[in-house]
Amino acid sequence: HAVVVVAEGAGEKILASTNLKDASGNPVLPPIGVFMKDKIVEYFEKENIPTTVKYIDPSYMIRSIPANSADSRYCVQLAQYAVHGAMAGYTGFSVGLCNNRLVFIPVGDLLKNTPRRIRKDARTWERVLAITRQPNPPHFD
Repeated sequence: HAVVVVAEGAGEKILASTNLKDASGNPVLPPIGVFMKDKIVEYFEKENIPTTVKYIDPSYMIRSIPANSADSRYCVQLAQYAVHGAMAGYTGFSVGLCNNRLVFIPVGDLLKNTPRRIRKDARTWERVLAITRQPNPPHFD
């Protein structure tokens, strides 16, 4: 199993860029996610290895409020720390905040100690709703 995360602008040098702009005037970036999925599928087919690849574009799934300066700073710190870990040769880790310090967390330990579902009547879910200013969906179990 693997999860591949690709930044939206990662394909600018690999794929042909356009001069198109979105409604906000930002450049429309080439679809790196679709490109990566196609290349992964192509590789496994060539190697005759059965595989299933799912492509999810989170921009259509995430409905939240804009990041404030604290969110932006925290995301930059998480990203930088993840890159430092990868450049140091670490694999199979996630980055998180523990006792006010950024730490590497082995994915195995993270999955072993993490609940698979969030209870909708629990404090964690209430915090998610409060922070993102989302309504509580009636179909959520």
